Amino acid sequence: MTANRRLLVVDDNEANRDGLSRLLELKGHTVSTADGGIAALARLAAEPCDLVLLDVEMPGMSGFEVIAQIRARWSPTELPVIMVTARADGADIVEAFRLGANDYVTKPIDFPVVLARIGTHLSHRQAIESLRESEERYALALQGANDGLWDWNLLTNQVHWSARWKAMLGYEDSDLGASPDEWLDRIHPDDRHAVRASLDRHLSGHDQYFESEHRMLHQGGTYRWVRCRGAAVRGADGAARRLAGSLTDVTDAKVYDALTGLPNRFLFVDLLDHAVRRTQRRPDPMFALLMLGLDGLTTIADSLGPEVADRLLVAVAQRLKTGLRSTDIVTADASGFTVARLGGEEFTILLDEVADVDAALRVAERLRVSLESPFEIDGQRLFTSARVGVTVSTTGYAAAEQILRDAATALNRARTTAGSSCEIFDPAMRARALARLQLENDLRKAVVDRAFEVYYQPIVAVGSGRIVAFEALARWRHPLRGLIGPLEFIALAEETGLIMPIGHAVLRDGCRQLAAWQRAFGPAAPDAVCVNVSSRQFLDAGLANTIEDVLASTGLPAASLKLEVTESAFIGDVDAARATVERLQRIGVQWSLDDFGTGYSSLSHLHRLRLDTVKVDRSFVLRMGDGGEGLEMVRAIVALGHNLGMNVVAEGVETEAQLAALRALGCEFCQGYLFSRPVDADAAAGLIASQPMFAATI
Repeated sequence: MTANRRLLVVDDNEANRDGLSRLLELKGHTVSTADGGIAALARLAAEPCDLVLLDVEMPGMSGFEVIAQIRARWSPTELPVIMVTARADGADIVEAFRLGANDYVTKPIDFPVVLARIGTHLSHRQAIESLRESEERYALALQGANDGLWDWNLLTNQVHWSARWKAMLGYEDSDLGASPDEWLDRIHPDDRHAVRASLDRHLSGHDQYFESEHRMLHQGGTYRWVRCRGAAVRGADGAARRLAGSLTDVTDAKVYDALTGLPNRFLFVDLLDHAVRRTQRRPDPMFALLMLGLDGLTTIADSLGPEVADRLLVAVAQRLKTGLRSTDIVTADASGFTVARLGGEEFTILLDEVADVDAALRVAERLRVSLESPFEIDGQRLFTSARVGVTVSTTGYAAAEQILRDAATALNRARTTAGSSCEIFDPAMRARALARLQLENDLRKAVVDRAFEVYYQPIVAVGSGRIVAFEALARWRHPLRGLIGPLEFIALAEETGLIMPIGHAVLRDGCRQLAAWQRAFGPAAPDAVCVNVSSRQFLDAGLANTIEDVLASTGLPAASLKLEVTESAFIGDVDAARATVERLQRIGVQWSLDDFGTGYSSLSHLHRLRLDTVKVDRSFVLRMGDGGEGLEMVRAIVALGHNLGMNVVAEGVETEAQLAALRALGCEFCQGYLFSRPVDADAAAGLIASQPMFAATI
């Protein structure tokens, strides 16, 4: 429906003028009037108008004279004019059209007819205006989008390429023909199949639109990443007759890191491939790859926010770039970039034409040291450090991904080796990495298959030789390797999070087994089962609920469960740790601090947490002989434990001499090979039946 517009009624007869005006206003139009030609022209000059109803016969200035002046300023499309005449004289009507009138009506006016004609001319004017605005918007959008356009006539197999489309590939407007091969033959060989498949899916009607990101050959010989979009125009039979769309250069977004502006992994892999192909043709000189991983970025993001961490990454990137001397590297890449960001906290540096491995290591060390100076971010001094993995082309590579794999292996070695900040790759690392991957896969399967067993090592009262508790220890029943001890898989389980289901299984089975022994042996049964709780388990907000559920399901009294944690588990949120400890202590669960003195010892934490037991690490017990430092450490730990109201368990007791020394120091309980290695449940039941483990002392 045509929107109501502003109309001008021009007639020297007041009755005609007012009557027509009222009728038009009743239809929602805004109407102005003029009693003659001079007044009409003045009104048009003063205010906008969408259509004029102009009487032909007027004194002073006829309608013909008025239309002539109107057309000198406005076209028939810009301002439609309908002539109103009392004579149906063909000559007058022809003259009106010659002067530029759009239409005419005769007097007396048939109002439905004049209303219909007004609507027709207003609709036509609105359509012309909309078309013009649309064309203007299209031209502005095309200019602003900076995209190349293409229009493929599928019937003639001819394509129109816009000037911008050609310029994006380095060509002048007259350089390329109209064949679709001008596009398809310039697609990177590795991308052609995917582009063809996407085109076929759209043309066959399976996909609503055609869209593809691929590489196209630039006139300069390099490849640019483009995003190509299009849609088909189909005939009545549904067959595509025409395909039109746009081409956008997305190279920068595709190959550069949005945060730091450095080359991303995609571009860096391409640089490495160039380096590999060069060394395959000419092995000397060699190149080296450094993979640098930042430490502490997650802590900064968690404590100060991700925005601060991002700004730190930008500052690190800048320092790495400025830290590389011109004599370090000159890559074959025309951009000159040698530093890339792979993602997260990892950066890579390509060292081209290095003299030897030592030269690469010197650069790695200098870059690493440069990052130790503080960074000023938002008025704060932030510190970070880095580890570096290094690999060199003399190892013999066929693809860039192999180099990145080995550099990552060396970096991981640097991160996991105490005291190491830089590691150079050697084939043994790859073998260890593969073995670790295999171990992780086997471990995940073992969790699903419930391939873990619980072994028990007795904790013995020094005075009576009675077994007061068993420590429940995980063993992995591997289908090929047999029984595997915890030293080989617990650290990996911690790292991967698999310690959660493994720990839960040990807790459940240990509690169930002790409950069974208490029913079978009565007062002779051990008082408690000791279950290790890993740092990851201890940080789990649901730990207390899990413990309570296990106790309820196994029927074991809470006082018969003692949970063992290491000092490192308390580092961080001590208040949350204290809440967990106290909640379980309220229902009777006991707590033991394992390996005291070997980790992050804090007497204030020990005092605040008020645990029940402290365990002396076996390393101190082994050094007790001949009055050595181990003896004094054990003496101090025993005294500290007693002063804090805790009982003391010594681990790793292997000789009668060690047992005697511990007895003399007042240590209440011992655990070690002197009494028994960890054994399965049946053997542990035999130990319970045959106790005491040694003759009681008087």
